[in-house]
Amino acid sequence: IPEDRQLKYIVYNFTENREDVSYTFLVTNRSIYSRLTLSQTGYLQRHTLIPPAWVWNQFWSTPMDRLCDMYQMCGTYSYCDPNTSPVCNCIQGFNPWNRERWDLRDGSSGCVRKTPLNCSTDGFLPLKKVKLPDTNMAIVDRIIGIKECEKKCLEDCNCTAFAKADVQKGCIIWTGEIGDIRNYVADGQD
Repeated sequence: IPEDRQLKYIVYNFTENREDVSYTFLVTNRSIYSRLTLSQTGYLQRHTLIPPAWVWNQFWSTPMDRLCDMYQMCGTYSYCDPNTSPVCNCIQGFNPWNRERWDLRDGSSGCVRKTPLNCSTDGFLPLKKVKLPDTNMAIVDRIIGIKECEKKCLEDCNCTAFAKADVQKGCIIWTGEIGDIRNYVADGQD
C-alpha cells in the first residue's frame, strides 16, 4: 500500500508463495492503533486511533481515482484512462460491444474483436504504462523471460496477453478475456 510506506511506526509484510498471498502490518508504537477495512462499495481504508482523542480517524482511502480505480470500470478488452473523454477506450483492434451504452459513457460492457481471431497470423500489440489486467485467468511462470513468454503465448491460441512478472525474470500469461486495465501517465507496466 504505497501511502503507508512513509510511516516509520508500521512494519509491513507481504507474502507470496504457492499457498498464500497476504499482507500484514504491525504497529510498533504502542500508543497508536490502526486498522484496515474494506467497505461494501470496494473502498480499502486505513483508520488510526491516537489517544487521548479515542476517535477513529481515516488516514487514507483507496481507490483515490473514483473512475479508473474502480474494479472493471471499462469491461473486457478495454482500458480506463482518466485523461480521455470518454474514460473507457477499446484496445486497438476492438470495438465497443454495446455502442449505445458506450456512447452514453457506460463502458462496463467492454469491447469485442473487430475481426475473428486467426491464431496463425495474429500477434500481440503492446500496451504501455498500464495496470495489468485482472489475474483471475492468468498463469505465472517465475522462470522464463519475456521472449520465451511471448513464444509460449504465440503457440497457445487461448493466450490473450502476456507481461513481465518481475524486473528480471518471470512471466504472466492470460487466457480468456482480459479486463480491469487502466492507463497511467507515469509508472504502470508495459
